[in-house]
Amino acid sequence: MNHVSIFVLNQDSAYDFYVNKLGFKVHTDAAMGPGMRWLTVCPPEQPGLEISLMAIADGMMFNKESAQQMRELVAKGTFGFGVFECNDLLATYEELKAKGVEFTKAPKKEFYGFEALFKDDSGNWFSLGEKEQK
Repeated sequence: MNHVSIFVLNQDSAYDFYVNKLGFKVHTDAAMGPGMRWLTVCPPEQPGLEISLMAIADGMMFNKESAQQMRELVAKGTFGFGVFECNDLLATYEELKAKGVEFTKAPKKEFYGFEALFKDDSGNWFSLGEKEQK
């Protein structure tokens, strides 16, 4: 897979969060017609993975009612999640916290690994785990 979508409530705000707080790189930021924008970012160590920051809007994918339902689900943090890895969880946790990233779970050793949980500015939540040292 080389593209994945994260539904966001506001693309400008999501741009700020993913680029200025998480440190992702902008791959594509282009107008796609009236009121539409194709915005993708990449984790710095995974330039082949484009994450589309997809606005929830009436139109191509959603009718008015579906768009409202999606916005509510995303804002509640009940729509979906993702998993990111880093080399040093404690250092990354402190760095992101200092940039204003909201963590819902501090770093903790679990049976499956070492992780922390955070939310983006839309309400999507993510696990941040430390890569296994080999």
